[in-house]
Formats: sequence, C-alpha cells, structure tokens
Amino acid sequence: MSRAPEFITLSDAASRAVAGAHSRHAALIEDAFDVLVETPGGGVSLTGDSKGRAQAKKAVQAIAERADQGLDIAEADVRVAIGNARTGGAAAGVGRYGLDQGALPIGRRGQVAPKTKTQAEYLAALGQCELVFGVGPAGTGKTFLAVAHGAGLLLRGEVDRLIVSRPAVEAGERLGFLPGDLTEKVDPYMAPVWEALTDILGAEQLRRRREKGEIEVAPIAFLRGRTLSRAFVIVDEAQNATRLQMKMVLTRLGEGARMVVTGDPTQIDLVNLRDSGLAHAVGLLEGVKGIGVTRFTAEDVVRHPLVERIVRAYEADTAQSAKTAAGRAI
Repeated sequence: MSRAPEFITLSDAASRAVAGAHSRHAALIEDAFDVLVETPGGGVSLTGDSKGRAQAKKAVQAIAERADQGLDIAEADVRVAIGNARTGGAAAGVGRYGLDQGALPIGRRGQVAPKTKTQAEYLAALGQCELVFGVGPAGTGKTFLAVAHGAGLLLRGEVDRLIVSRPAVEAGERLGFLPGDLTEKVDPYMAPVWEALTDILGAEQLRRRREKGEIEVAPIAFLRGRTLSRAFVIVDEAQNATRLQMKMVLTRLGEGARMVVTGDPTQIDLVNLRDSGLAHAVGLLEGVKGIGVTRFTAEDVVRHPLVERIVRAYEADTAQSAKTAAGRAI
C-alpha cells in the first residue's frame, strides 16, 4: 500500500490545534492510526498507509472544524475525534442535531459545545423537552452540559431561576449535625455543579446571582411542598433519590419550568438498591410526550482516557456477573 504523504490545508489556528502543546495531539493521532503527523506550515501532512491516512484525515478535519469555530481543543476532544474517525461516527458540533448556535453560553474556556454525538442529542433534547433524563457513566458531561444549558436560559431571561438539587445520601438527608447554614451544609455535595457554574459564569457573576436568589441550591428533601415556576431545575446524582423522592421532585414543575435529571444507575449509594428512583422513573416515563431520555455510554467519556477504560472494565465485570448468575439459575 502507498505510504506517500498527504497534505491537508488548514488555518494557522487549526494547525496549532492538531499539533497541540508539545505535539501531544499529533502524537495521539499518530499512535491511533499508525501515521506520521507533521505540521510544516499552512496545514498538516499525513504519512502512512491509505487506511490510516483516511481515518487520521477524518480526525484532523474534525479537530480543525472545532478550532475554526473558536473552540479550545483539549486532549479529550482529540480522543473523541479519533474515536469517531475509527467508528465512522459523526463529529458533534455547534449548529448540528437541531442545536441553536446561540443556545449555549461562552465560558472562560470559550464557547460551550458538545463533543460527541450523544452530547449533541442531549442538548437538542434539553432544548425541545420540558423534562429530560440524562443517564450514563461518570465523565460523559451530563451535569456540565445541563448546567451550561440552564445558565444559558438564565442569561437570556428565558427562566428566572436556576435550581440545583441533589440527594445528600451520605448525610441521610439529615444535615443538621454539619456546621454552618443550609448553603454551607449542602455545598460540599454540589462541588461539581459549582465548578461548572464558575467556569461558565465566572466567580463574581455566580456570587451576585446567588445573592439575588437567581441561583439556588437545595437538597431534594427541601423541595417538598414547593411549586417551581419559571425555573430550570437540575436534579443531579438522581440514582441516589428514592422512588418516593423522585415522584415528589418530578411533580414540583410549575408554569414555565423545565427540568433535567442526571445520574448513573451503576453508582447507587442507597442501602436498598431497588429503591432507586432513576431507572424506575425512566422506565415509567420514556415515550411520554414532552419527556426526553438520553443514554450515554463509555464512548462518550470526555475526562481522562483512563476513565473510559475504567468504565468499560466495570461494564464487562457487570456483564460477566450477570452471565454467571444466569448460568447458576439454570
């Protein structure tokens, strides 16, 4: 097979993104497709067999497209582009899958945008449905994208409040023994949400909006009896909500309100695993008008590459355990 180099003309920004700091991105592409990646100026040169070059070219073009949109390119983006090139999946981008290019805010690291097809479908569902379930493993962006979407609605005045709720399982929903006021008691459980909001809004704007009551945090138990109107509600770590809690929180929706429920059914911390309300609610409500369900997989993990491998290892162990149990039952 021919190993002649193929040159792809790119903008300077795209060429830098493909190369990456200390040529780290280029090295990932080289390892994935057994090609040589060079950036002589004005673009990228790929040397390798025809199959490797073709797949590497798809990855390079996906990275370049994101760079030309003004998006920062991290190693996670490169890994996603490589994965899509290998499987023939479409690269996710702003303006695709029914997304409004102005729907997401610009964070401190640039425009927030989906990195995988499933993330894009999730954001499309958030824009179209009053209630969305985002279900899947850690590191797939479920919470961050929900926060980004809610922050965008708040900034555009489409909702009056952003409410974040989460079951405080470790404290058994009994937070009285912890020091401080309610916010100080709950904040440790909400660290991922605060990090996402800080990244999107900035620390000062987040502080002001919290003081004005536009951004609120509350354990699920504290939502009982309330009607949430003109609000975007995020129920995070919902696998640790009981069935009764889930029914209660889902029925809090008032006029002009929207809700997203996120969680990983494989990470239940409840004493009685069968009492988890997430999988139960999805089973009951999937297909109901106005409700969307997005399922993430290990392929959507955009954290450290080890996270994807860890998730796959646990999935394989679960599948093997189920197979063993089925064999014993026969």
